[in-house]
Amino acid sequence: MTTTVANTTITPAPIADVQNKADDRNLLINKVGIKDIRHPVRISDRSGHEQHTVANFNMYVSLPQQFKGTHMSRFVEILNQHEREITVLSFQEILSEMTARLNAESGHLEMTFPYFLNKKAPVTGVESLIDYEVSFLGHIEKGEIAIDVKVVVPVTSLCPCSKQISDYGAHNQRSHVTVQARLGEFVWIEELIDLVEKEASCELYGLLKRPDEKYVTERAYDNPKFVEDMVRDIATHLNRDQRILAYTLESENFESIHNHSAYAMITRDKEIDKIE
Repeated sequence: MTTTVANTTITPAPIADVQNKADDRNLLINKVGIKDIRHPVRISDRSGHEQHTVANFNMYVSLPQQFKGTHMSRFVEILNQHEREITVLSFQEILSEMTARLNAESGHLEMTFPYFLNKKAPVTGVESLIDYEVSFLGHIEKGEIAIDVKVVVPVTSLCPCSKQISDYGAHNQRSHVTVQARLGEFVWIEELIDLVEKEASCELYGLLKRPDEKYVTERAYDNPKFVEDMVRDIATHLNRDQRILAYTLESENFESIHNHSAYAMITRDKEIDKIE
């Protein structure tokens, strides 16, 4: 842009692009970008509706050794240029655009948000919302894209050993079961949540009346699970689901009679298993 003042044309000096300067340290950076940027999104659910929520994004690309820095502002531009309705498909589009605009060989995109389900209590049917932490995790390298969906599901677990050795009662606790699944085909978030809740001693509800409390207490007592049982039972279903290419499955029991947690994990990559 030029400016004319008293018949004199003034051309401003170009602004230096420091990021594009050469770097002589010869060190590639694996991830560089922005973390914890919040952005409103709309998420389609299995019922055919949309949930309006706020997601935390982490956006990274690789930086070749010859460049001093990346253009941080472009990450925010990309996020703002996209529609706010986020699906696995649009998530892939953002990931591809991010690496293309920043001339990167690889990129990482992470989005974490609260996801709500309206649940009916098991006896009275009273309805209430319960929230789950959900993440979309994307990686692209040389045009190859991998997308993971991660869900943290709170449940109840009841100790089989405590039930067996006690004259009455058994100790139980809340547990967090985390499923991170690499998808080959579309899978609803609710499908992963349903799977975990069915294999727990009992699922959680936002609102319970007294008949419901009686039900969930007795349900857990009749369905005791070690932390090992939970991951094995869930993994059995994940192994059968051809839409899931790989997974990491974790269960953490926040023990009610100890000052520590019980923990178990199973991880499997079905593609590697095929090769072997």
